[in-house]
Amino acid sequence: MKPDVDIVMQGFLGTLLMDIAPHLNAEYSVGNVSIMGLMLFMASEEYDRAADIRVAENNEMRALFAHAAGIVEDAALKAKLAAAAATTDGSLRVRTLNEGNAALAGLLIELQEHAETSKASWAAGLEARIWDWLVASTERRKLPLPSFG
Repeated sequence: MKPDVDIVMQGFLGTLLMDIAPHLNAEYSVGNVSIMGLMLFMASEEYDRAADIRVAENNEMRALFAHAAGIVEDAALKAKLAAAAATTDGSLRVRTLNEGNAALAGLLIELQEHAETSKASWAAGLEARIWDWLVASTERRKLPLPSFG
């Protein structure tokens, strides 16, 4: 049998909260055990979805950059956008995906700054598209709280 990390960590949450915490006398210890259990739950959720979220975000940013490279007039930025749009994720390891995600996000900030300061007719639409992406990314990364009922 192969244990699933997320299920094991959620089991630890249940053990900490239902079996260990009720037998602790110090309020501080109960609080610490409860926080540790909650963090195990959140880590289990992130373990299960981390690669999926990062691959989706990276691909969405690349698509946004490909679109922007076709309308941005600044030659240096256009070249950066086209180069970034052509990249791929070299690995599904979360640390590697995080590094790629951070690099792409840095370029997204540069693109957003450019769109916010540009007077071009395309700028407002591009800025709105960037904000839509930021909202979707925030929603995608929200961590749920455990349900005990």
